[in-house]
Amino acid sequence: MTQSKTIWQVIAASSVGTLIEWYDFYIFGSLATVIADQFFPKTNPTAALLSTLATFAAGFIVRPFGALVFGRLGDLIGRKYTFLLTLVLMGGSTFAIGLVPGYATIGFAAPLLVLLLRLIQGLALGGEYGGAATYVAEHAPPNRRGYYTSWIQTTATLGLFFSLGVILITRHFLAPDLNTSIQRFNDWGWRIPFWVSILLVIVSIYIRLRMNESPLFAKLKTEGKVAKNPLKESFGHKANLKMVLLALFGATMGQGVVWYTGQFYAQSFLENVCGVDFDQSRTILIWGILFATPFFVVFGGLSDKIGRKWIMLIGMLVAICSYQYIFKQFLTLTSPEGKTELTDHRKLLEDKVIVSPANPADSIHLVTSEVHYNDGAVFKEVKSDTLFSDASRAAVTKTSIKYKDKKLNTWAYRKLIVWIFVLILYVTMVYGPIAAFLVEMFPTRIRYTSMSLPYHIGNGVFGGLTPFIATLLTTIYVTDKLSGLWYTIIIGAVCLFIGAIYISNRIDPDVND
Repeated sequence: MTQSKTIWQVIAASSVGTLIEWYDFYIFGSLATVIADQFFPKTNPTAALLSTLATFAAGFIVRPFGALVFGRLGDLIGRKYTFLLTLVLMGGSTFAIGLVPGYATIGFAAPLLVLLLRLIQGLALGGEYGGAATYVAEHAPPNRRGYYTSWIQTTATLGLFFSLGVILITRHFLAPDLNTSIQRFNDWGWRIPFWVSILLVIVSIYIRLRMNESPLFAKLKTEGKVAKNPLKESFGHKANLKMVLLALFGATMGQGVVWYTGQFYAQSFLENVCGVDFDQSRTILIWGILFATPFFVVFGGLSDKIGRKWIMLIGMLVAICSYQYIFKQFLTLTSPEGKTELTDHRKLLEDKVIVSPANPADSIHLVTSEVHYNDGAVFKEVKSDTLFSDASRAAVTKTSIKYKDKKLNTWAYRKLIVWIFVLILYVTMVYGPIAAFLVEMFPTRIRYTSMSLPYHIGNGVFGGLTPFIATLLTTIYVTDKLSGLWYTIIIGAVCLFIGAIYISNRIDPDVND
């Protein structure tokens, strides 16, 4: 068997399993608004969404611990069986989330069970990526590591792509009538994407059982040079610890926030801040991912020629400099301002009065209408007249108008796809070369452990917290809808500064081997 054929089989086997694990992990984030309604009290939708995003983030926070546990196993017993174990844990916990009863059935036990399963997912993912990236890198020719490992980098984005696709297919398959389909999906159909994962995991386990051990690790094992204490060697030796810290604060920290801003906060912003329709917000992301994904390989291959450092840092620089402008375009393209309503097409959807239980003199009059515009856009307008009574029983009315479930016209829809493509293009710049960059920083005997920890702190903690912190900032600074971006901009700028000064751009693919 030729070396080329062997490496492509290794990439295929590693990528299938890693893609499925990312699908499992991302399906939760893709369904955040539905899960918030299922597993948390419905009295405060904003608090429920924040709680869901916090649960989502919890899976990221424990990833460094998974990196330590499974990284150590990978350096002791081998790459193959370690990330086979992580696959089983991930698939089992994802399937179990689809079985957990909702808050209405078992109360606070529901979110606690989901949190526990998310923690197991996070631990498993903490061991998966380092194993897959190391496994491919140790099979790849030294001068093509960036190119070959970049195929593993596509799996995270494709996992999100796959999760969004399964959600949309499930949602539309449940019933021919859209309203009925949405209701069924929100009630119980959301569980199907979680159940699907168990079938995918079974296929992946079969594929991975047929894989051989990494040749570099097998050589170490034959020579009796396997690390006896990978944790001590990785973090107890000053020189290696320095490289771990540089990898974290000079590369993966900034890469993580750029990644999760482009692929998760962007979706959350479109849906929750801009109020874009469920289907459109997801298909916009799907098209952006589809067009941008090949650039992981482009930038990974380019890093073999000009080095990893500056590709990643330029990606961070253009991202943090343009985020405010791009997200402002999101607001402009989804705003009713400047549109002309077709008044003859206005349709009343709901008209109701909600009386305050504490004071019957206080009430809210809600009128929901479907508004059509001359450019083809269709928005749901929610007008609320809130009647407050003071001590003297004099009434004061406060009127507010909000828009949600916005179906954009073709021009705005396509323009948003272009901007999402740009955001994910930034992701491909910072993420495409990162696996080869990390692999070449550490020696083979402790590579799994050493590279996994900074990667998963950078992505799991700094990156994974991005949607939660960004959303939280918008609830604190309510007058500034772009305030959530400051977290990414500050973290990215710090990483850019450290990386530019202290990270080397040398191309030395044989380093540490």
